[in-house]
Amino acid sequence: MSLMEIHQQFIAGLQQTSLLEFAAVCAGIASVWFSRKENILVYPIGLINTIIYIYLSLKGQLYGEASVNLYYTIVSIYGWIWWSRVNKNTQEVQLKITYSNSKDQIQQWGFFASFYILIFCALTWLKASFAPEAIPWADAFASATAYTGMWLMARKKVASWYWWIATNIASIPLYFIKGYVFTSVQFLLLLILAIAGLISWNKKAQHESH
Repeated sequence: MSLMEIHQQFIAGLQQTSLLEFAAVCAGIASVWFSRKENILVYPIGLINTIIYIYLSLKGQLYGEASVNLYYTIVSIYGWIWWSRVNKNTQEVQLKITYSNSKDQIQQWGFFASFYILIFCALTWLKASFAPEAIPWADAFASATAYTGMWLMARKKVASWYWWIATNIASIPLYFIKGYVFTSVQFLLLLILAIAGLISWNKKAQHESH
């Protein structure tokens, strides 16, 4: 695809952006902004984004991404509960930003690998059966990295941002190809915010460790 064709598809995609997709994108960007700030609003705002994207992903035959957003919705409730807990004596938030130890790293790579294989196999079957437009390897990668990132974010692990960066890089072309141009722009912005989030959480983790 030439640069001219990409530009034309980009303009056409923006013109076809629905209000629903626009609302989801705005909520998604706001959610990541709040997560970078370690603000509890990351979860209620994020729920708006995930619920809308369950619908949009199913409509675009991005079944892996649909499963991701369903998972986001469930883990957001879990994370909301954990992030809200405070020490009754000090009134400080109990869950602190920390680095992953060796055991955590093995768990997260195993978590990613398990979901990648599961989603890839499921999408390969769906592609052969009734979803010829599905892209198993790319959708599975974007989905599995997102699953891992969300799980780690609920536990306030710095490593969550590395997985979010990988998710955003994979999702930019994935949604662009599917015609969700405005959403692909969202993932570009989220990539920038994820890098900023990594820097911010890394500083906080260093502060907590001293």
